[in-house]
Amino acid sequence: MQKLILDMMASVGVTEEELRAKRVVSTPSGDELSWEYLHYVQTHPVHWDVPTEILYGRKDALSTYGTIAAFAMSHGAGLTVMENGEHWFHTAEQMRFLDNWITECENAG
Repeated sequence: MQKLILDMMASVGVTEEELRAKRVVSTPSGDELSWEYLHYVQTHPVHWDVPTEILYGRKDALSTYGTIAAFAMSHGAGLTVMENGEHWFHTAEQMRFLDNWITECENAG
């Protein structure tokens, strides 16, 4: 999550110091960057100890494959990649893929 927030900050040219001073910064996409949330993420590292499967869309504009793959590897999570998937699955094709993926995960467990 920290990398996602820092990447969003970099894309709009906001430094940690600026975010700390302003507390909340609106982005052109309508998202808000919050110092409180960034600080929380930085001071509460993830401790992941549950079986996890991750579905990643190759066309994700927010999270890089490298970040997701590193998380999956370091936490023993399974990783499925949909080539035409995005960060938010919303098209009919993506929703079918998601439904099939969920069914496969349920049947595997």
